[in-house]
Amino acid sequence: MAELFLVRHGQASFGTDDYDRLSPAGEQQGVWLGEYFAQQGLAFDRVICGTMNRHAQTVDAILRGMGREGAEIDRHPGLNEYDFHGLFAAAAHDYPDIARLAAGSMKAHFRALRQVLQLWSEDRLGESAPETWAHFQQRVADARAAIRHGGGRRVLTVSSGGPIAVTVQQVLAAPPSSAIALNLQIRNSSLSQFFFNADAFHLASFNGIPHLEDPERHALRTYG
Repeated sequence: MAELFLVRHGQASFGTDDYDRLSPAGEQQGVWLGEYFAQQGLAFDRVICGTMNRHAQTVDAILRGMGREGAEIDRHPGLNEYDFHGLFAAAAHDYPDIARLAAGSMKAHFRALRQVLQLWSEDRLGESAPETWAHFQQRVADARAAIRHGGGRRVLTVSSGGPIAVTVQQVLAAPPSSAIALNLQIRNSSLSQFFFNADAFHLASFNGIPHLEDPERHALRTYG
């Protein structure tokens, strides 16, 4: 069977005007992950990411760590994160307490995000939501199909927490609520591994950070 290494992007720029770019810590996480791959003797037949800046920047950092700068990269919009700003805006009218909570600390933001995602998955945000939960699920499934049928025995893919969580949920045939719980556990630059062929997709490991196991690197175990 072929292997998929599905990686969440490195730490982005939470709390700034442009979340969609890596922080210096996120860059370092990506380089260290690439160095880990190189140390393990891993090479990839295909490299794929979403179309967001933080995805491409993470791929670049990983490839730099592997010494493979300039490798060909495919992009698939199905790997993009949901628009959390748009979801909070959609919730603001009917659920103002959630919007106020989201404006607080990072911890408060993630509590609010859990509530918004639950409302979204239950189709309770109305037509102002940037996309439906069903559409999000479908585009993630489409991205997985593109990976499955695109060739390559070992594939590296960089995405975001939401699509990774939904991929795990779909592969395990779990309820939507499990995707929400998984989403909020996925660490920056973490690695989830799958085995697949034309007929099946199997989860082998989830949310691993082997490149951050050294105690001197624990400060870069992040979620944002």
